[in-house]
Amino acid sequence: MATLLKWLLITGLVSVLATVQSAAAQGPSVVGLWQKIDEQTGKTIVWFLFVERGGAYEGVAAKLFPRPSDGSRSTICSHCRDDRKNASLLGLPIIRNMRRNGLRYEGGNILDPRDGNIYSAVMTIGQDGQTLTVRGYLGFELLGRNDIWYRLPDSAFKQLDPVVVAKYLPGLASVSPVRHPQDSPSDPTR
Repeated sequence: MATLLKWLLITGLVSVLATVQSAAAQGPSVVGLWQKIDEQTGKTIVWFLFVERGGAYEGVAAKLFPRPSDGSRSTICSHCRDDRKNASLLGLPIIRNMRRNGLRYEGGNILDPRDGNIYSAVMTIGQDGQTLTVRGYLGFELLGRNDIWYRLPDSAFKQLDPVVVAKYLPGLASVSPVRHPQDSPSDPTR
């Protein structure tokens, strides 16, 4: 009995070590906060929170920074045509069903809430884990457009809306204080 117990313990330990080594070999993960910046103005448009659910990754709009050009556009996804129709943009899953393959995430899709179109998507995280290239495309990957997003520091989690934290980071809600958007500076570096 003791020999069997030792064998099970060793087998379990080897399995855990192999899993840890495999994750380390894949490099940095997309999980965390990222910001999308307007190419023309250099200002932040939206923060995305990436989470893993059941082996797939999704990116949700975690903090919105409306542009003056947005005018009186609604904060509701009125153009969406699927289960996201008329949902709040804050907390809305924009990227869904991405599967990790090393530094590349593929097989998922990205929603453009401005017109409700859904595109195939691939993402590639930089070796240093600080940049994320997001590519949405129709049909062929070559027929797409890249966006470069930038990782935010862990301190930025404090600026997320409590609704987003409760839904996607329930453990964080009880660990750290979360400020309301009106109480938080809009610049994540402050």
